[in-house]
Order: sequence, then structure tokens, then C-alpha cells
Amino acid sequence: MSGKKEQGKVIAKNRRAFHDYDILETFEAGIELTGTEVRSLRDNNAQLTDAFALIRGGEAWLNNLHIPPFLNGNLANPDPDRKRKLLLHKKQIRYLAEKTQEKGLAVVPLKIYFNDRNLVKVEIALARGKKLYDKRTSLKERDVKREIDRALKARSR
Repeated sequence: MSGKKEQGKVIAKNRRAFHDYDILETFEAGIELTGTEVRSLRDNNAQLTDAFALIRGGEAWLNNLHIPPFLNGNLANPDPDRKRKLLLHKKQIRYLAEKTQEKGLAVVPLKIYFNDRNLVKVEIALARGKKLYDKRTSLKERDVKREIDRALKARSR
């Protein structure tokens, strides 16, 4: 169900998601935007930090994605924090809806980017929330890996 495609220019990444969640599966989804929102994204303006996805009524929605208004836009600029529809296949939406019914699973956006055809895409992930001790162990593992890399680099000199 998940597929890695060639990804173009990354607009925004959700680094906090990798700290707070264990990523189980990733999906590529389109997103329904207005013209001025796309122009604002071309200027590298977006915030994914508090964003999350919900499945409601057979549709996937992205909440709390902040796209600031386009500077040269007019009064028709949409609300920067509005809900935006995610474009997924029905099978994928059903699959995500089933999985999110399980305890502790959530749908989290990882990054927004322009693909090779200059369409705005969102990489979303099915994720399980980490406990505090899980975060500590992942920090320890990262520190150990960093120390090993430093030692190998110093040895190869």
C-alpha cells in the first residue's frame, strides 16, 4: 500500500513526529488547495508542527496545517488554518480508518513537498505514540550511534 516515489522540493518537514511517534507505514496523498495557497507554498511557507489527519465520513482531512496568506494575494485569501481535504484512494482511506480504531494509532503528516510534476503532495504516516521511556531509549540509541560514527571517522584518519 505504501510506495516510495521520487520526491522533489520539500516545503516543510514534521521532525517532531519522528520524536513523538513510531512510524509504521507511510502514504503519499494529494491535498486540496486554492491557488493562493499553492503560491504561498512556492515561497516555502508552511507549518506542520501541530498538524494531524482525521478520517471522517469516508474522507481524510488534514487539520492544523498552517499556510500563511500569500503576500500578493487579495481579499479572497482563505483562512490559514482551515481543514484541508486529503486525496487518497478509497481503499487507503478504509485501511487507515480501520487502523486508527486500534488503540494508540494515529495518522500524522511527515512532510509536504512538490513532486516531479509540481503537484503538492503530503507524506502521511500511520504511527503509534511513544511513551516517555521509548523516547529516552531512542535518544540513547542515537547518541551511541553518533559516538560509534565519530570513533570510526577518527580511526579512518
